[in-house]
Amino acid sequence: DNSADPSQQEAKQREAEIRNTILAQVLDQAARARLSNLALVKPDKAKAVENYLIQMARFGQLPGKVSEQGLIEILEKVSQQTEKKTTVKFNRRKVLDSDEEDD
Repeated sequence: DNSADPSQQEAKQREAEIRNTILAQVLDQAARARLSNLALVKPDKAKAVENYLIQMARFGQLPGKVSEQGLIEILEKVSQQTEKKTTVKFNRRKVLDSDEEDD
């Protein structure tokens, strides 16, 4: 990381501080703890939820602090949007059945 531009590192650090400040303003303590636990297990999902919360906060769509229950609902919404649908398709080959014997 020493070869990276110091101004880029400062910009990333400032952005992280701004994100943390916004999240601290919109989440209550329990919701913040849940989000940090999620970040340990699924960092991509936590980042998506953070982005969603920050976007809502910027547009004034959050009435007050988000509780832990509110965060759970947001997590469910994000999970549904990012859910990978797995489908299994069976291709059955038509083979002559040896059980059928012509007498």
